[in-house]
Amino acid sequence: MEAAIAPFFTSIFLHGGWLHLIGNMWFLWIFGDNVEDAFGHFAYIVFYLTCGIAANVTQFAVSPLSQVPTIGASGAIAGVMGAYLFLFPKARILTLVPFFFYFTMEIRAALMLVYWFVIQFFNGVAGLGSNHMAGGVAFWAHVGGFVAGVILMFSFRRPMPERREAYYYYQR
Repeated sequence: MEAAIAPFFTSIFLHGGWLHLIGNMWFLWIFGDNVEDAFGHFAYIVFYLTCGIAANVTQFAVSPLSQVPTIGASGAIAGVMGAYLFLFPKARILTLVPFFFYFTMEIRAALMLVYWFVIQFFNGVAGLGSNHMAGGVAFWAHVGGFVAGVILMFSFRRPMPERREAYYYYQR
């Protein structure tokens, strides 16, 4: 790979610390295994890497003069989340809800994913015009990865009969 292109790929494997890595792995654990089942192992790896590269290209396109390095798998994982939204629209996830105290609640994954995407989008819009990432977070990488995941999902998913068992399991 040429030196100018390599960071779009290699940055997917770097993280800004243990909390960054743990947060990414948590989201990947929640959503990744189901998407991998829907695509197959090899197709999932190609999908994941493609979403990560698309996320990094999006961040660069929005903020080409930024001096802050873009690192982390968040954009690739956002692609997995975008695919999950359309592959498992009725799936439910357990989430932590802060309301005077913390409690857990089962909600539709689609609701959480749309909520997450909207937050990423508006935080990205709020940072437009500056040549740095707000708080060091590459919001446009998240948006770009998510959108890439939604678009690419249609090319990578297996035909429905091969996914029937997993599909009905997650429909509750």
